[in-house]
Amino acid sequence: MPGAMIDPDPPTADIASTAGATDNATAAAIREAIRRTWGHAELLPLQGEAIAAGLAGRDSLVVMPTGGGKSLCYQVPPLIAGRTDVVVSPLIALMKDQVDGLVANGYPAAALHSLMPPHEQMEVEARLRAGALRLVFVAPERLVTPGFLRLAEQLPVGAFAIDEAHCISQWGHDFRPEYRQLAQLKQRFPHASVHAFTATATERVRDDIVEQLGLARPLVLVGRFDRPNLTYRIQPRLNLTTQILDVLDRHPGEAAIVYCLSRADTEATAAELAARGIKAAAYHAGLEGTVRERVQEAFLAERLDVVVATVAFGMGIDRSNVRVVIHAAVPKSIEHYQQETGRAGRDGLPAECVLFYSAADVIRWQSLLERSAAEGDAPPEALKGQLEALAGMQRLCNAVTCRHAALVQHFGQAYEGADSTAATGSGCGACDVCLGEVRLLADGTTVAQKVLSAVARAAGPAERRFGVGHIVAILAGAETEGIRRWGHTALSTYGLLAHLPRKALTHLVYQLIDQGLLEQTGGDRPVVALNEASWAVLRGQRQVQLLEPAVRHTERAAGDAASWEGVDRGLFEHLRAVRAEIAQARSIPAYIVFGDATLRDMARIRPASPRSFLVVRGVGEKKLADLGPRFLEEVAQYCAAHGLARDVGIDGHGPARGAPSAPRTADGPAGAPGPPARRPNPARDAAFDLFAAGTPIPEVAAAVERAESTAWTYLSDFVVERRPETIGAWVDDASRARVAEVFARTGKRDLRTVFDELDGEVSYDVLRVVRAHIEAGKPTED
Repeated sequence: MPGAMIDPDPPTADIASTAGATDNATAAAIREAIRRTWGHAELLPLQGEAIAAGLAGRDSLVVMPTGGGKSLCYQVPPLIAGRTDVVVSPLIALMKDQVDGLVANGYPAAALHSLMPPHEQMEVEARLRAGALRLVFVAPERLVTPGFLRLAEQLPVGAFAIDEAHCISQWGHDFRPEYRQLAQLKQRFPHASVHAFTATATERVRDDIVEQLGLARPLVLVGRFDRPNLTYRIQPRLNLTTQILDVLDRHPGEAAIVYCLSRADTEATAAELAARGIKAAAYHAGLEGTVRERVQEAFLAERLDVVVATVAFGMGIDRSNVRVVIHAAVPKSIEHYQQETGRAGRDGLPAECVLFYSAADVIRWQSLLERSAAEGDAPPEALKGQLEALAGMQRLCNAVTCRHAALVQHFGQAYEGADSTAATGSGCGACDVCLGEVRLLADGTTVAQKVLSAVARAAGPAERRFGVGHIVAILAGAETEGIRRWGHTALSTYGLLAHLPRKALTHLVYQLIDQGLLEQTGGDRPVVALNEASWAVLRGQRQVQLLEPAVRHTERAAGDAASWEGVDRGLFEHLRAVRAEIAQARSIPAYIVFGDATLRDMARIRPASPRSFLVVRGVGEKKLADLGPRFLEEVAQYCAAHGLARDVGIDGHGPARGAPSAPRTADGPAGAPGPPARRPNPARDAAFDLFAAGTPIPEVAAAVERAESTAWTYLSDFVVERRPETIGAWVDDASRARVAEVFARTGKRDLRTVFDELDGEVSYDVLRVVRAHIEAGKPTED
């Protein structure tokens, strides 16, 4: 790239060495800013260089994967420099979430958008003129209005940060014409630097971004495209609803996004999931704005677990703890796939991405792209590029190589993970191929010859052509009306593969189409026909590899277990409930209170003081002052009730960070027999004696000099350990019956699901006790 500088990804994120800072004072200022405001002890790779470019006023293009920390790169410079910068963001929802998160950290930021009432817009403009804001977020179409340009010229603006910068490139996967107007920024504001940020951009797109924005000798930073915390799986689509449910069952009560190709598909899939007791809703552009807003708000507030959406949803979602992304259909490019799966695991914790593949999706996309190009009078090269991108996605689905390696190599990078070229059960350890869940048919060539023979014999001398369904019916030995009408029961290939399920046969036929060994015409009623490659296979001149899903059970990747090391899961779930309560009271998304990664660290360290609370990842000074007292109290009560040590890994207490203890489970530490050892707890022991006599909660709390919430925790432990026949002394029959019914009906065990089912009318304390009683194997006392 002429005039551009591409810096390699540094091996570590040491601020002093990688920030590109001109002096130690700058490095110290960056370190202090991220500690005080965001609670970070260190930078991620390339953040230092990007921040330094912002402070130095040098144009830049920063390409980092989702979760790589792009936002910090444009948030830190104005905070340190004490200036006002403008962030261009394409979606109002994304602006609002970012502003809410910054304000929660004590950062002076605001947004200007069309949904704000006039008086709020005037207030933001007044704060801008007064120099009270460090960042203001605007949409590209608003930025270039005469009114905003005049306002910006009065500030003055130190820098412009262009988020989702790939939208400016016609070669990008989400081209938006309004982004082209941003080209005037360099001429209109010659003293302001311009910084482009994107998660996904090939070299061609990067070149186009630099050219379109007119960046002057920009620093170009390209991070690693690999997301090692994601586990990728690509599976044939056989029974979609069942397959989606299987994935969600591995992540009960966790956040998931299901991407569908059409609006109708989103609504049908959401209805299927909701009918099975999953908190799911559809989201697409055809819904009324108020409905979309309610769905998104419920998802961010963690009242909704699953959103079934068209791809537009992913751009506006900023929930960091999405644990699952499911594609119910094939995306139209690897760039789209990378961007959409990138919504998972943004907190750095393990997440799973599953794509259910059918070659029929490719045919459908081809038809849609060709029709769209014809209606929009698009240039031939644009359609050609889109079809090439679709073919690349098709190849990824059919490859038997490490998914992580295939993705990073597509973006022109060498894969730096473990060697993994086949389904050997080794390699990256975080994709279906390397986990040994995908394997080749032992007799792929023979099976292919049987399929192709069925096509040839059905065609006959008249060279008739039939659809995939008809060929599958022949091979399966089905007696359909079409089979009888054409006399195909007499074919030698009739029933030749009847031992295979129809869905599996369909997948095999489409694999041959994907590999170019069988032709399929487009149109409303596509048919198949042999080609030269087909005859080469039939003559034994070409070998064929066909995939089949392995029989082994799909498990979570090893990285998921490692992420829980040292975390008390019971405390984590308790802190999640506290977070939900605070978020609901403040009408903000739950992740803005604290992300899952922060709660896990809190449940691992179990801080005992404000000083140790600041050690928790993601806790800055503003959140210490705002939320520290409540969370410290909750941690203290829980640890007292369960005999847990606190300040683990701090000042020599327990295992150090980075060397956590074995995970605490219901059966004790992994690999150790019996329950975890407890420290003596006289208050808890005294409470147990009182519970054995049926003493009410208020009296127990007073007797042992503990809060009632702690007494309820003691009661849950009492029910688990002593297994009383009845809990009627503490939970009235009506409440117990309601709770037990929901547990039985939903099959869920996470308290938040049941709490929501009961409209919040039964406290978490009661829910815990009833759940403990059920899990102790006691009857529901009906």
